[in-house]
Amino acid sequence: MTLSGLVLPETAKEKPQKGSVLAIGPGARDDQGKRIAMDVQVGEVALFAKYTGTEIKLDGKKLLILKESDILAIVEGNGAKKKK
Repeated sequence: MTLSGLVLPETAKEKPQKGSVLAIGPGARDDQGKRIAMDVQVGEVALFAKYTGTEIKLDGKKLLILKESDILAIVEGNGAKKKK
């Protein structure tokens, strides 16, 4: 229970997951159709929520596909930084 009286379920207390960025796409497009550059880079280590993204299996490895907006923070690589 928080100080304001809200009851948080156990799932809300789970720590974020951590993983390495293996590949990135070209980025989204804005309303005018221009590409928005990605902030995340290959090789960085990112934090993300436990139940986000889509899990796939490729060459016997479990991989997770995420939207850049699902990344909570970059913790290692090209200068660790917080997401906006």
